[in-house]
Amino acid sequence: MSIWVLMGVCGVVTFLIRYSFIAAEGHYQPPNWFVRLLPFVPVAALTALTVPDLVVVDGAIALGSGNSRLWAGVIAIGVAALWRNAVLTIGVGFMAFYLLQRV
Repeated sequence: MSIWVLMGVCGVVTFLIRYSFIAAEGHYQPPNWFVRLLPFVPVAALTALTVPDLVVVDGAIALGSGNSRLWAGVIAIGVAALWRNAVLTIGVGFMAFYLLQRV
């Protein structure tokens, strides 16, 4: 199968999935428990994307002091919790990672 055909099929499937929510607006009311849990979806998705990069080094879980990515992530999480500023969090996280790589 050509890569272009595969990309086209994936694009159409993604569009249909997203469009289904728009088309169902007003015709379907999800259960209350589902609506209450929706605010947690972005946090769960971001956690699922970032945690493996922080704790896995060379295919093995590394939770020790030698894992500079993990400690830079912990510092960035602390900055995010204290100041709730995305730009500051990213900047401090990168700076911490750079400095921890040099140590």
